[in-house]
Amino acid sequence: MSGKTLHRTAALAALLLTLGAAAADTPVNAAKSSVSATFTQMKVAVDAPFKQFRGSVDFDPAKPAQAKAHIEIDTASFDLGDEDYNSEVRKAAWFDTAHFPKASFDATGVKPLGGTRYEASGTLSLKGKTQTLTVPVTFKTDGDGSSFDGTVTISRAYFNIGDDEWKDTVADPVTVKFHIVVSPKH
Repeated sequence: MSGKTLHRTAALAALLLTLGAAAADTPVNAAKSSVSATFTQMKVAVDAPFKQFRGSVDFDPAKPAQAKAHIEIDTASFDLGDEDYNSEVRKAAWFDTAHFPKASFDATGVKPLGGTRYEASGTLSLKGKTQTLTVPVTFKTDGDGSSFDGTVTISRAYFNIGDDEWKDTVADPVTVKFHIVVSPKH
């Protein structure tokens, strides 16, 4: 469970990187943001957060095609709620945090879908592999700043997270959910 959960959490971190756009190179407010991964182990859904991530976004709703974002997630911060599980997913078969301590997402453009809905495109880098992703995102703004919410599904197997012995125990698809908040610049 731990290895698969960690892989999914890394995927979620990548998704957050894609969604992290809101104002010219504005830092992500990690205290108000969240990134989590959900996977199925033995037909039971497991949802776990990444506790440490950072990034910046550059997003103008009037110029979405020029949006950029960079989100970086500390893979060792994946928290399954038990230190034994957390320790397991840090091992080479899962996130291999000793060699790949970070997952990152770099958004290279955003396409409007109407209203507050957008589609962010970019690359997710995780455990030495890179994959192009398109992520649906909802953008909101208020006096406290801007937020980006979304969900994306990635393949645990594509990123070599979890050995073959886990393929019948932990499902391959991992859903990454994110809520990225950027505060207004003063």
